[in-house]
Amino acid sequence: MNVKYGFIIVILFLALNPTFAKGQDKQNDLGGIALTAWIPGSVEGLPSYARVNLENKLIQFVLKNGLSSSGNNSRFIISANMVVLTKNVTATVPPRHAYTFDLTFYIGDGFEGKSFSSYSTMVKGVGENTTKAYMNAIRNIQTTDPGYQSFIKRGRQGIINYYNSNCERIIREAQTLAKMNQYDEAIWMLTSVPNECKACWNKSYGAIPSIYQQKINKEGRRKLAKATHVWNANQSWDGAQDAGAILAEINPGADMFDQVFVLAERISKKIAEVDDREWDFHVQKRINLESERIQAYRDVGVAFGSGQPKNITYKSLW
Repeated sequence: MNVKYGFIIVILFLALNPTFAKGQDKQNDLGGIALTAWIPGSVEGLPSYARVNLENKLIQFVLKNGLSSSGNNSRFIISANMVVLTKNVTATVPPRHAYTFDLTFYIGDGFEGKSFSSYSTMVKGVGENTTKAYMNAIRNIQTTDPGYQSFIKRGRQGIINYYNSNCERIIREAQTLAKMNQYDEAIWMLTSVPNECKACWNKSYGAIPSIYQQKINKEGRRKLAKATHVWNANQSWDGAQDAGAILAEINPGADMFDQVFVLAERISKKIAEVDDREWDFHVQKRINLESERIQAYRDVGVAFGSGQPKNITYKSLW
């Protein structure tokens, strides 16, 4: 019986030389400045429902002003503090609670508790109880005046200044993490640099390929060893399917990828002998596209960030 044994590698080439510098201009949809909306527990008297509404208001505010909202523990946060200026209970039936608040927005470094920008305004809220009065005030927040635009601009520039001043340190820390085999965290740190910091973006992304290569090399060797063990323990059709599924996870860019073909050839020949069936192993992977490589790096960073605890407590910005 003829054994059908196929390997399919799809390779796409760039017409232009795929340098990181050239790719920078095309990354408008990747790596923008991201802020995490966070309200500290120190906001006195803020009801829990109102806290959620205020965080949602901050997220809307961020998105409307050209930034992105991050749930992945971004270093940089947008926060707000509500201070009660006046509180009255009306003589109406039923009575209503009327509040005036001093509301201050902040953008800054949540890890260090350093504010880059702030903006204060007054808002009023009326409701049947305290919670409803707070929520009414939050609904009344208007973020269209020029003061908010200036607030966002200052905050954005503060973040850019941070990366421009700390770029070399960030890269060194990432390389140290890589030496400790913490490749995903290293890539997360480097991909967190927003593309608006062009010089630092180019430097940080230029440091990623070697770390990414170390990552896929190590993972490839581990998965090859696992697939070999699975096959050696069960040289049957089911064993071949299980081993093949593991081999299919190995990145074709790994330095030991030729050994994947060697094992697959062994499996294919054995299945033909003992099972009289064809066993196909296909590798389908697009490589050599600049945008896809950058997206692969970011996927690693996003996956790492998404897997981190969500209950980080930032330092207050006021």
